[in-house]
Amino acid sequence: MSNEKQLVESILFSSNKPVSIKEIREATGLTTQRINRILKQLIEEYSREDKVMEIVKAGGKYVMQLKQEYIIPSVVKPEIEDDVLKTLSLIALHQPIKQSNLRRMLGSKIYEHVDKLIEMKLVRSKKHGSTEILTLTRRFPEYFGINTTDPEEIKKILLERIAEGVTREPGLLEENKRVDTDDNKTI
Repeated sequence: MSNEKQLVESILFSSNKPVSIKEIREATGLTTQRINRILKQLIEEYSREDKVMEIVKAGGKYVMQLKQEYIIPSVVKPEIEDDVLKTLSLIALHQPIKQSNLRRMLGSKIYEHVDKLIEMKLVRSKKHGSTEILTLTRRFPEYFGINTTDPEEIKKILLERIAEGVTREPGLLEENKRVDTDDNKTI
């Protein structure tokens, strides 16, 4: 049993993206029930206060990442620049949002930001008259380790993180981002 647990743990640790139960099953040959039991054990073990890592369910997948309070911004460089992150945050808070409204808020630089966010598969754009409607994709919660695809829940979580960020240092969502998926569905 401990070898099975170590095997699942090593998959989570070494993966550069969240891993589904199906992927763990294919890599290990373990049953879905066994994987679920092991994941539950690992999540409990890593949730202890003395651990710097955590295992989080992100959408229907699992990821091992640094706990937010242990991230040192001067060491961990964000994959997304601050101004692009600001654009993404506004999209997340106001989705669905017209690109023209976002432009009024932040200026013409958002066009470049939106292109980058679409390329990263975090935002989806849909033609709407002379503008575009912007929404988050299903990759967004995986990327940020959020265990919901409900836009209202995401908004609530982001507002909580913004409040935490105000009391700490800048770098609100600069967590250990390690996701690379092709799931470009709107949430």
